[in-house]
Amino acid sequence: PAHKFLRCFNCEVYLNSLGSRTVRMLLQKGNIGKGIAQPVQRRGVPSALRHAPLANKVATPAVAPQGLLRPILSERGSPALLKRQRALDVVVRAAETEQEAENAGTVVPGDGWESFPPPPYEPSEQVLDLWQQADAVCFDVDRTVTTDASVGLLAKFMGIEDEAQSLMEQANRGEINLTKAFEDRLAKLNFTPTDIDRFLEEHPAHTRLVPGVENLIAALKARGVEVFLISGGFREMALPIASHLKIPAKNVFCNTMSWQLDDHGEPVRLQGLDMTRAAESHFKSRAIERIRRKYPYNNIIMVGDGFSDLEAMQGSPDGADAFICFGGVMQRPAVASQADWFVRSYDELMAKLKRYKVTMVGSGAWACTAVRMVAQSTAEAAQLPGSVFEKEVTMWVHEEKHSGRNLIEYINENHENPIYLPGIDLGENVKATSDLIEAVRGADALIFCAPHQFMHGICKQLAAARVVGRGVKAISLTKGMRVRAEGPQLISQMVSRILGIDCSVLMGANIAGDIAKEELSEAVIAYANRESGSLWQQLFQRPYFAINLLADVPGAEMCGTLKNIVAVGAGIGDGLGVGPNSKASILRQGLSEMRKFCKFISPSVRDDTFFESCGVADLIASSYGGRNRRVAEAWAQKRIAGDDQVTFEKLEKEMLNGQKLQGVLTSDEVQEILHARGWELEFPLFTTINRIIHGEVPPTMILRYREACAMPSIRS
Repeated sequence: PAHKFLRCFNCEVYLNSLGSRTVRMLLQKGNIGKGIAQPVQRRGVPSALRHAPLANKVATPAVAPQGLLRPILSERGSPALLKRQRALDVVVRAAETEQEAENAGTVVPGDGWESFPPPPYEPSEQVLDLWQQADAVCFDVDRTVTTDASVGLLAKFMGIEDEAQSLMEQANRGEINLTKAFEDRLAKLNFTPTDIDRFLEEHPAHTRLVPGVENLIAALKARGVEVFLISGGFREMALPIASHLKIPAKNVFCNTMSWQLDDHGEPVRLQGLDMTRAAESHFKSRAIERIRRKYPYNNIIMVGDGFSDLEAMQGSPDGADAFICFGGVMQRPAVASQADWFVRSYDELMAKLKRYKVTMVGSGAWACTAVRMVAQSTAEAAQLPGSVFEKEVTMWVHEEKHSGRNLIEYINENHENPIYLPGIDLGENVKATSDLIEAVRGADALIFCAPHQFMHGICKQLAAARVVGRGVKAISLTKGMRVRAEGPQLISQMVSRILGIDCSVLMGANIAGDIAKEELSEAVIAYANRESGSLWQQLFQRPYFAINLLADVPGAEMCGTLKNIVAVGAGIGDGLGVGPNSKASILRQGLSEMRKFCKFISPSVRDDTFFESCGVADLIASSYGGRNRRVAEAWAQKRIAGDDQVTFEKLEKEMLNGQKLQGVLTSDEVQEILHARGWELEFPLFTTINRIIHGEVPPTMILRYREACAMPSIRS
């Protein structure tokens, strides 16, 4: 069969499942072949043709009433277009009746599965990808979220069930307009706000929900997927459902009741329905169009049980990207056969939700502290239905020996890294491996926490192995940058460019040992994609570790990098024995130069970033308790004592137990940029710290950095 969705001039025509030869004949007889456009290309499914509702059989010729299939005439249109389309009424009448029946909450008699192609019980690869990558999911309400039809249940509550049903049957037979049937049914209901309150009290939201829908919506929201309700029912009756499901009122699209007000402005009786009603055709696709205009969503899924839900995808190029037919309450073969996916239980959708496999690339003190928090979060999530993350967390460990044993074996057996984070349990669900490629293979969420000087090689190795998929999300905990001839490159930029994936960053006042002991700490996750930021927040947030989201990746990352230089300067001051006034001056100037450098490199950096944990808080923590400060203090003390042979490299090996000192390397990288651009005098503290490190000026010049940045080198 040729299921085709065609556009003829300025009217929309839906064709039945006829052979292509028959379709051509009808087009020729109707003289409507001229100007037929190509089938609409659906977003996210470029090769698929989306077809319209199918008639279950060829009906007798009839003039289609107003509804889903009526021609849409423009100012240039003419009645002749309507005449030409009537040649197709024989094909579309059955589908029109089915649409009216859906809106009426009834089923066309005689429907049978044998008359239709079998529905797709399993999603295609494209549809599964759309489901797992959805930005928003829109649910119909009646018989999709709830086990009943709200208006029918209200009619029964008000004692006019038979009369209301009679009106809808007249609409199905074409005796009255569908919209008029709705209005007449409302007139017979004649309810008051008190009646609505009594109805809602007698039928609370939680008693009407389809089994599994609450867990599914909670799981979607946990993944950062926005949920909407789009229904032909009443907003006043849908809002309690939305509230119970924690769906904001702004995400509810329904009919709205118009009330007659008394002299005090209080609603007393139903007056009618607003004119923007869901009973009109294309309502749901238009609602999704409005959602797209307001939010930058790429993928939107519609879940429902009827033709109006199917039409949410077919009715507009900007409608839903996929339609999932839910048959757990009522099954409509004509709808199910055209769905992208047909399910009879929400457990089926829950089972296909994306679960992220997490891998940590790195095994130093900060990496072990971070993986401990992540493992706690994934273990807790695994106990919940629709878990966002797989329980096991893989950690890539650079192979070393500890007490004659492989470090990896020790970690997997004792759940502890005795070299870099001794005495701290990492979690039984952390699995260590020395194979970088196998650690990353199949991962959906990559955490990079290796020394920044090794990150380029790691990324190149992963890119060559082609083990990082296009949908993988990454976050960098690494502080540093790569200096190139064309300018500096942040670690997040390196990851994104080489691996072709989105990369957020986590930065803040994060002394690894304190966080491992679960002392109160905080950080920011800076993101380019908010959904990614929300996902990482779920993974890292702990009762003792607060996470704020920030839309400033370069600002947060450069703060985390540059503060290491200032911490070296603070350590030199401590080695000289300076008081709090002098140290405060160093920190203030350091913060000022951090901000200036960020603005010079990336003018879009936000000022408020420097007041976040990645800014002033990280600067203070590192300048009082970090390893850069400790090593710089020891170096200054030895130099003042006359030890001219002491080096930062030697102290790094003696004091850091294998960890790397980032401040000295970062100072060299930043100074290379300052020199290349002629900015040395613009950054007197940064320049002086680098000159002290390389013996060009004595450590005491940290207190006279404005002079030291320009004075002759004592080595020349």
